[in-house]
Amino acid sequence: MKKHWRRRHIVEAFFKGLMLVSFIVVAGALGLILWTILVKGLPALTWDMVTQAPQGGFYLGKGGGVLNAILGSLYLAGGGTLLALIFSLPIALYLKTYLGDSNWGQYVRLSLDVLWGIPTIVYGVFGFTIMLAIGLRASLLAGIVVLSLVELPIMVRAMDEVIRRMPVDLEQAALALGSTKLEVAMRIVTRQMLPGIITAILLALGRGIGDAASVMFTAGYTDRIPTSLMQPTASLPLAVFFQLGTPYPKVQQRGYASALILTIIVLIISIGSRWISARLNKYTVK
Repeated sequence: MKKHWRRRHIVEAFFKGLMLVSFIVVAGALGLILWTILVKGLPALTWDMVTQAPQGGFYLGKGGGVLNAILGSLYLAGGGTLLALIFSLPIALYLKTYLGDSNWGQYVRLSLDVLWGIPTIVYGVFGFTIMLAIGLRASLLAGIVVLSLVELPIMVRAMDEVIRRMPVDLEQAALALGSTKLEVAMRIVTRQMLPGIITAILLALGRGIGDAASVMFTAGYTDRIPTSLMQPTASLPLAVFFQLGTPYPKVQQRGYASALILTIIVLIISIGSRWISARLNKYTVK
């Protein structure tokens, strides 16, 4: 009995130490990344960087900024997230209301998990193939469509996990009062799980705004700010890639500044999602 007790405590101490080491590694890696971006990017982060588009010779170290990439990323991620939301919410509600934990429901969830795990470069190649087939050139529209495909499985699965946590008694009470399944889904589920749904949307938005592979072939890259859906557009991840790939130290430093801008945007989205969820959680049934 005493040996068994000692063995259990040794195992518990081992896993506590393992969790502590894992936390230190993850936190340390995050801190090192943020420190590197701040040290190398902050000196090059000027007002012109965020308010001007690239001028002639920008990639040779001359004047200009990355306003085209900032707006391009916001256009791409915003449009892709909106398009993905149009399809994701009905799919998530259908999974909860009509499929539940049936075999078909589990198959759909497995398919979405597989789609979530597919590298985004594959989505980019798929979108590029379709573009060639229909004669569509690299454009903001093509980038939005491909990004929506990237975000859709993320958004659906996140919404699905949130919706499945809704109190069963609340749903059963609504059905007992004569509501149909569709009414329960639209009027009860969406309102009750709104904080989690918004979190899922912002999670997908953060993923979309930081993706480079899927838009490399579909959205293209340009120093101009797009004025229509059929024009190519720049994005911050690709701006970082192109600037760090030059042999000019000044341009490389601007690449770190662009990475810092992208990190700040993602950080704002993450903090905003938590703040919105905390505010809306006050009005949900526990």
